[in-house]
Amino acid sequence: MRKSFLLLLVVILIIGIDLPATPQQNSKRPNILFVIADDQSWLHTSITGDKVVKTPAFDRVAREGVFFTHSFAASPSCTASRSAVLSGQDIWRVKEAGVLYGSIPPGLKLYPQLLEAAGYHVGYTGKGWAPGNPNYLGFKGSPTGKEYNSILDESVPKGIFKSDYAANFEAFLSDNPRDAPFCFWFGSFEPHRTYDEGIGLRNGKKMEDVKVPSFLPDTKEVRSDLLDYYFEIEWFDTQLEKMLKKLEAMGELDNTLVVVTADNGMAFPRAKTTLYDWGVRMPLAIRWGNKITGGRTIDDLVCHTDFAPTFLEAAGVPVPKEMTGKSLLSILLSKKQGIVDSKRNQVFTAIERHTICRPGNATYPIRAIRTRDFLYIRNFEPGRWPTGGPDFISSNNTYHGDVDAGATKTFMVAAENQKKYAREYQLSFGKRPGEELYKISTDPDQVHNLAEDKLYDKIKKELSAALTRHLTETGDPRIKNEDPWQGYIYQKGENINNILKH
Repeated sequence: MRKSFLLLLVVILIIGIDLPATPQQNSKRPNILFVIADDQSWLHTSITGDKVVKTPAFDRVAREGVFFTHSFAASPSCTASRSAVLSGQDIWRVKEAGVLYGSIPPGLKLYPQLLEAAGYHVGYTGKGWAPGNPNYLGFKGSPTGKEYNSILDESVPKGIFKSDYAANFEAFLSDNPRDAPFCFWFGSFEPHRTYDEGIGLRNGKKMEDVKVPSFLPDTKEVRSDLLDYYFEIEWFDTQLEKMLKKLEAMGELDNTLVVVTADNGMAFPRAKTTLYDWGVRMPLAIRWGNKITGGRTIDDLVCHTDFAPTFLEAAGVPVPKEMTGKSLLSILLSKKQGIVDSKRNQVFTAIERHTICRPGNATYPIRAIRTRDFLYIRNFEPGRWPTGGPDFISSNNTYHGDVDAGATKTFMVAAENQKKYAREYQLSFGKRPGEELYKISTDPDQVHNLAEDKLYDKIKKELSAALTRHLTETGDPRIKNEDPWQGYIYQKGENINNILKH
């Protein structure tokens, strides 16, 4: 008996010695820098292969860290997307935090507050959780910590938010006398509209280099508008570059978990506010010094709900059981690339309401499942206009209110162009059927709906069942034919309005 006991002790010691250290062991807790662009689709970084846009800071994070090719926002609308990031939950679980200009229910656990309670110095610059009134329902405090927007740069180009993001980040760092680990949210307002029309061309970009998505008219008006969008992406990237250099000079870069992504797709028709890839597929690069093996490309399907549990686990803080996201730490700490976790083969996305653009504050509820090969979408109210339609003036004072105003929209809704580009107009502004199915390999822009094609009937049924199963397991009211969202508040506070004016 004594020999067996001693043998067991030896085995336990050997196992204990051989186990890999967790991120919290033998090192101080990591800083967290979360960087989120406003309205940027996944293709528009230079490391992805775009020939026009230049993003050296994003490329550096991807090159020295891990580059994700299939990252998806939980929702293609600002407030809902940010709520999913902060809470680690699908948007149908966070109630009024899941709609534009909503609020945060008391008791909803957000990673910045959990980290602050664990001793982290927490703050943000630019756009935090917005637009909306986070405290209307009784939620206490700021969802993203103390605001740092007081240092302005009056020399910025037209259309660019005047907060000096990098300088405000330095002010945040200088406010940390305890030398505590920090958790900072850099929410760029760029490349959110409005754009200074023609600024891309004036800065040397060439229209012939633009690749126009197949659902938009390939015209000089659209190409120029895309160049203006690229210009704002580059502005955002320069601010990220300054922050990285500041951390490097402080000797803190390698102990900082840097995550760079966007909240939803570009503000063009059939992109933002849709569940097609152009609305929810996001750029994503993550760097963490020598804690992770850099230079890797990961093809696993990941979702923005995964960020909150990742940050908490990296900091050694317990992950709340209600979070539906799954930590990315096992992928980051792996040395593998390509497909690392074969179980990460699907993601779920959703939207309920963006602007008030239908009579009676009616929503346009959509749910989707995206796999490596297919996108299946369920439109719960196909009789309604997905963009708000041509006859209702929305809360942002325009028709088709869920499409942001800009040069491309103005061009496409002109009567003569509705006829000339009838296919593109219908794809971008028309009504949609109850079910949509797209094959990614042959239709990357998702413009050829296969839902009624008998050849894909089995796949459609399988994906529909998988979507229903997930929505049921996670408590989506839509599965019970309930619609709480239509009655949710729409708080357009004065401060938020001023911010959105840039």
